[in-house]
Amino acid sequence: MLTSIAKFCRIVFTSLLFTLVCNSAVAATTQQPSPESGSNEPAPFAGLLKRASNPVVSLSTNRGDIVVELFEEEAPQSVRNFLYYVNSGYYTDTIFHRVIPDFMIQGGGFTESMQKKAGLADTIENEADNGLKNERGTLAMARTQDPHSATSQFFINAKDNDFLDFKAKSRSGWGYAVFGRVIQGMDIVEAIENSTTTTKSGYQNVPRQVVIMQGVSQLQ
Repeated sequence: MLTSIAKFCRIVFTSLLFTLVCNSAVAATTQQPSPESGSNEPAPFAGLLKRASNPVVSLSTNRGDIVVELFEEEAPQSVRNFLYYVNSGYYTDTIFHRVIPDFMIQGGGFTESMQKKAGLADTIENEADNGLKNERGTLAMARTQDPHSATSQFFINAKDNDFLDFKAKSRSGWGYAVFGRVIQGMDIVEAIENSTTTTKSGYQNVPRQVVIMQGVSQLQ
């Protein structure tokens, strides 16, 4: 009889010990730190950029948002200049003031009342000899007849405009420096491109319905 009781007690003790071990293991598992939140999430523009480290800027207009990648390595001076204007808030409330279908849309220098804004910095050197082409969706610096006169204004090519590419380091051959490209919102570019235009304050090709940049900000 005593042998049976002892055997029963050993069974009960072993069962209790097993239960305690299992509970401890579960508790230890639940107390493990969880993986860092978002550690496996893709970058916001993964797969869209030519180079993951390139700056990205959003042009928020009353027609929709245009997101652009900037080619910092190929056009360092143009990108630095553009980001200076972006981060100073200069482009907010400026307009796309020159729109030509099957060619380009230009902005970054005029207010809604067609007042030309003074630049914030000196003109920059033309970097059109960087090998980048004026292809559809690319951004390039606008300028006067002087090849090295770009300040704040830029344009987005609505088609491949190879006649704007660099040909030679001469007044007529410099071309227009490409420094970025649209990665999101090309449909917005097309909508702006197809705007009905008029002449306003002596300037041609001005959209009848204003296309205003409500906010321009650097995303990365």
